[in-house]
Amino acid sequence: MWQHNYTPLGGSIPLSALAAAFPIFVLLAMLAVFRKPSWMAALSGLGAAMVVALGLYGMPAGMMLSATAYGAAFGLFPIGWIVFWAIVLYRITVDTGKFEIIKDSIGGLTSDPRLQALLIAFAFAAFIEGAAGFGTPVAVAAAMLTGLGFTPFQAAAICLVANTAPVAFGSIGTPLVTLQGITKLPMEELSGNVGRICAPLSLFTPAYLMLIMGGPRALAGVWPAAALCGIAFAGAQFYVSNYLGPYLTDIIGAIASIAVLVALLKVWKPADKFEGSHTVAAVKHHPASEVFLAWSPYGLLVIMVLLWGHSDIKAILNQSTMSIPWPGLHNLIQRMPPTVDTPAPYDAKYTFNLLSASGTSCMIAAILSAMVLRVSPGRFFGIVGAAAMQLRLSMLTIASVLGLAFLMNYCGATATLGMAFAATGAAFPFFSAFLGWLGVFLTGSDTSANALFGNLQVVTAKSLGLSPVLMASSNSAAGVMGKMISLQSIAVACAATGMKAEDESKLFRFTLRHSIFLASVLGLLVVAYAYLIPGAVYQ
Repeated sequence: MWQHNYTPLGGSIPLSALAAAFPIFVLLAMLAVFRKPSWMAALSGLGAAMVVALGLYGMPAGMMLSATAYGAAFGLFPIGWIVFWAIVLYRITVDTGKFEIIKDSIGGLTSDPRLQALLIAFAFAAFIEGAAGFGTPVAVAAAMLTGLGFTPFQAAAICLVANTAPVAFGSIGTPLVTLQGITKLPMEELSGNVGRICAPLSLFTPAYLMLIMGGPRALAGVWPAAALCGIAFAGAQFYVSNYLGPYLTDIIGAIASIAVLVALLKVWKPADKFEGSHTVAAVKHHPASEVFLAWSPYGLLVIMVLLWGHSDIKAILNQSTMSIPWPGLHNLIQRMPPTVDTPAPYDAKYTFNLLSASGTSCMIAAILSAMVLRVSPGRFFGIVGAAAMQLRLSMLTIASVLGLAFLMNYCGATATLGMAFAATGAAFPFFSAFLGWLGVFLTGSDTSANALFGNLQVVTAKSLGLSPVLMASSNSAAGVMGKMISLQSIAVACAATGMKAEDESKLFRFTLRHSIFLASVLGLLVVAYAYLIPGAVYQ
């Protein structure tokens, strides 16, 4: 059995961490300096991770290839599976002309792009995040905004920044279910703390989006909508996470924010006009029956995802689930303290849950939508083929990034980086947030970041005399700020909007500064909870 060594470079944590971060430096350089598309950056980062795993950590070549393949497989299924069918669903609405009616129905509520962004990028996407997660909300919302006249870059940027506040409770609370399973801490305390960290962010995220769109002047014109939207979502997020649990937090929060926006627009309109780089689409009025039919694919998506999330139905579907010990990897690596309390074999089981996967619910929704909209089988398969062509490079990016993340995890590089953060001592509550941020950046998933660093947060907190519940919660809550810069998310946004490949690096540089700023804000909030107002959170 091959053992992890977390300080392979001279027994030094700082030097080893610097070397372990080499793949991340390569990723950043390819995107931000050389301005290469995300698939090239992902492949380059994966190559650098292979060099680190073999040359620095001495990982056996067979295990290195197996870990990479394991991550790539996870990237394609279940993550790529969800993205693919979300895009198919969107293309069905476009191909049948129903998306034009959807645009007109939103335009009938408001033609103001700022309010359209609040309705779709923040509120509606939060609902999809709560129901499905794993890239679906960005794919759907970004495509909708592009169709409404937003430039591909603007639509992608807004959706990436907006898809932060709800991520910790995404996919029916999956990230927190994972965190609780990894740490064995009480779910009600984890959920409550994550809500108390995320709710202040959710409160001002709508206003922050307006500032991104057009600065203080853009916000000034729609501040009542931004304020009510933030208050509704944050209030529901805080209440549900603390008193009902993590499972419906996003869904109830999204419904609350949509309801207040629709009610507000019945009695109030912005006094100013704002266009920016947005091209106002012509709005037509359609009969209610046509609007209902046009929205039916997304209604079916919500219904299917909620059905798939129901415990009784999921139990039936999970009967066909296969847990496959990954060959050449499962239990062949021994994890060492401090990532675990005592030396333990590192499991690697690939879960193939074709029936119960969220992507399958999207597939069923797409098939039912084709039937409802009277799309012939031949036309449907043509749409599926077109989606496959559209997503080919995005799928390569997703597979490469997850291969990189899993390889860094199984060779021990991720743990080395985590130990470097832990060495910050009393400042750890601030850097705890960035540990979660790093995990989401690498994997594109708050769920994966919790699996990656959740137990390390607990072990470190205990050694420093800090609250294990707060530090574990910080990993999930602040980690979501890494979502907007993960190559997986950027690839999904670019694919959904049809953005040019050369603009991907520009998008990464744009979201990077917002990501670091917002993660810093949440880091400071965690510091306040740890030292200044410890009674405000579960300890």
